[in-house]
Amino acid sequence: MPIVVDIDVMLARRRMGVGELAEKVGITPANLAVLKNGRARAVRFTTLEALCEVLECQVGDLLRWEPGDGSGDGPGGEDARGGSGRAG
Repeated sequence: MPIVVDIDVMLARRRMGVGELAEKVGITPANLAVLKNGRARAVRFTTLEALCEVLECQVGDLLRWEPGDGSGDGPGGEDARGGSGRAG
């Protein structure tokens, strides 16, 4: 997954727990876990805004892009190999 989520880094810097962050942001701990473990398919701007406000950081402190191995879907549903990523 080329988008890396660094919420754990910011939590450690702020000496804050996952439960406390979830409560202050207004999302469930389960949804925060999905986000911080990189399993989220989408993130609302309002959630990013709340995370940045609570953690006193910028979006770039929470999310960063790393080049992938070419096995994931790219823009427009096409993977890095130029295919659709779908059989058939």
